[in-house]
Amino acid sequence: MFDILEEINSRSEPFQFYTAEDLWTDEHTSMKMLEYHLNESIDLSSRNADFIARSANWIVSHFGVNTSTKIADFGCGPGLYTILFAEAGAEVAGVDFSARSIAYARGAADQKGLEITYYEKNYLEFETEKRFDLITMVFCDFCALSPSQRRTLLARFHAFLKPGGSVLLDVHSLNVFDSREEAAVYERNQLDHFWSSEDYYGFLNTYKYDNEKVTLDKYTIIEKTRRRVVYNWLQYFSQASLRDELEKNGFQVVEFYSDVAGTAFSSSSPDMAVVARKMEVT
Repeated sequence: MFDILEEINSRSEPFQFYTAEDLWTDEHTSMKMLEYHLNESIDLSSRNADFIARSANWIVSHFGVNTSTKIADFGCGPGLYTILFAEAGAEVAGVDFSARSIAYARGAADQKGLEITYYEKNYLEFETEKRFDLITMVFCDFCALSPSQRRTLLARFHAFLKPGGSVLLDVHSLNVFDSREEAAVYERNQLDHFWSSEDYYGFLNTYKYDNEKVTLDKYTIIEKTRRRVVYNWLQYFSQASLRDELEKNGFQVVEFYSDVAGTAFSSSSPDMAVVARKMEVT
């Protein structure tokens, strides 16, 4: 038992393990994640419905979305943004590796008579011959990726965009990192049976990595027949670090905002959004 507790409470190297796909493809947790996506009053999995509507309206206006606009939404979930983009007339694609979310998104598009192309795929491995005017990645998905994964993704964005095309994404700021604290908590059926329909014991260990500006929420879930560990990594950014990362990967930063609804940038904001334009290689 001592060795098991030592393992549960062990600190990993930043981004040493990657379990995001397990989280989104597990039969039970993917169902719970979809429930959170579709709960319009909370900011879990997706932001609340009012913010999504305001955000989509701003994106459509800011980028001049019309019937000639081609948009790809990476990490599209159940299609909350893709539906709104398509209703604005754009040609839209969505990429997500949750089969449950993609199935819901396709059904929602069919019900509305919208032609949206959905890909059930890990976006780090996604390939397409299509070229887009705009790529979106919202709800700070970018923060869950390691530096090497982010380089891979930005290279794909660069390849998938038309000349002069733009990326819109949001990230957690250092304000949120500064507010996080290391902790270790234990709970039976943690998060109200989020991890399993069966009884289990859940351990949550939160670690901060000051040099890297990274946090880890490490969930250890112990059921009668299995033990699982889920690593939820988050990278936090300053304006300078985000600009540097984008510029090193072929993008020119156009503007920073406090969110993807176009709120003016504030240094006290918990998050920040960035519009970056593809630079051509010379």
